[in-house]
Amino acid sequence: MDFDYNGGNTTNTNKRVFNRLGGGQSANDASNHNHLQQNQKVCFHWRAGRCNRFPCPFLHRELSAPPTHAAVNGGVGAKRGFVGNDSSSSSFSGRRGNNGNNSNYSNSWGRFGNKGDGRGVRGGSVEKVCTYWVQGHCNRGDTCRFLHSWSLGDGFSLLTQLEGHQKVISGIALPSGSDKLYTGSKDETVRVWDCQSGQCMGVINLGGEVGCMISEGPWIFVGTPNVVKAWNTQTNTDLSLTGPVGQVYTLVVGNDLLFAGTQDGSILVWKFNAATYNFEPAASLNDHKMAVVSLVVGANRLYSGSMDHSIKVWSLETLQCVQTLKDHTSVVMSLLCWEQFLLSCSLDQTIKVWAATESGNLEVTYTHKEEHGLLTLCGMHDLEGKPILLCSSNDSSVHLFDLPSFSEKGKIFAKQEIRAIQTGPGGLFFTGDGTGQVRVWNSVAVPTATT
Repeated sequence: MDFDYNGGNTTNTNKRVFNRLGGGQSANDASNHNHLQQNQKVCFHWRAGRCNRFPCPFLHRELSAPPTHAAVNGGVGAKRGFVGNDSSSSSFSGRRGNNGNNSNYSNSWGRFGNKGDGRGVRGGSVEKVCTYWVQGHCNRGDTCRFLHSWSLGDGFSLLTQLEGHQKVISGIALPSGSDKLYTGSKDETVRVWDCQSGQCMGVINLGGEVGCMISEGPWIFVGTPNVVKAWNTQTNTDLSLTGPVGQVYTLVVGNDLLFAGTQDGSILVWKFNAATYNFEPAASLNDHKMAVVSLVVGANRLYSGSMDHSIKVWSLETLQCVQTLKDHTSVVMSLLCWEQFLLSCSLDQTIKVWAATESGNLEVTYTHKEEHGLLTLCGMHDLEGKPILLCSSNDSSVHLFDLPSFSEKGKIFAKQEIRAIQTGPGGLFFTGDGTGQVRVWNSVAVPTATT
């Protein structure tokens, strides 16, 4: 990697803008908490996504067996960090196996409607950010009907903004073992940010638009026109994987294979050769009729979403297509595995939840409808360990939904469409929008009423 260092002030500051390690409860705290609540019942209203009792005498989580040492240490806020590629720390792990204690979710999807309980919404306000407030000169104050904030809802807050990119953010990555955040953009650059100070440490000029970017362990993979860049942040290895035709829109790693969805509708596959320390071409999957724009791996399957409106299911063992899903009526923009379910979103304004039948084939078990086309899915947990789905739409907002009820927990706004969302450790998550701005958000405890 060739860095162009900005020459800005990169000295340590007293205020840490964001820290990859984050805070969190200790293993003993978690154990005591589970012991105190083990005989309680799960809150019916929490399952519906509308409990407003603070504090609530019932559990705001599903009942489960006592956590193992590994599970406690892998929870939100654990010292070793919560990074998206660490499958032990989250049910949003790309493993679509049935975990048993979530089996009753199949009867709970959206059963209480989609409107949510309106937590954190200012009475009488319009869900639109005030233009004058953005410009810094709204004189209506609290009487303004429009929002004077980039978000609605409790449980999260804006930590900082990272400025520098000139065009839409198309990828955000936090490599394992690194204290740097990487952001890729259609301005043909990748920027490297120090996670302690929030300073931009360098700019990597690629000579082509970044179509996507992911990290897996110490590796960063960047999709650009006709090539995938592979960087190892620990060894400084810099590889260029050729073969794609046109832009590389999506990347995923699974079963020791790297998959790239490309503009010509193919999915290229590479396998890492430890002896040569290189990625060697392994296969090309060519069943899609148009560009492949979303990939995810789970339950020994590769799932691919395309501009041809279909989702294809591939065996990771044989690399053969075993099923084609055709329920969406527009581009399948994003895919996500959660527990035993596959979630997909599309420009047809729907999120579909897929579950396996007795035959093993996937069928839609629930469809959530929105008013705008949907762009990106990302999963995380709040500080109570409750699963949250983040979904961006082409009205320049991100919805935060409780699962499985799909009640709306909150909303994030931006100046332009948010195309990249990435979770981080300790309750952090990141959004990147069409203006090139990256925002860092932090999960916070929901205020409770004092008795």
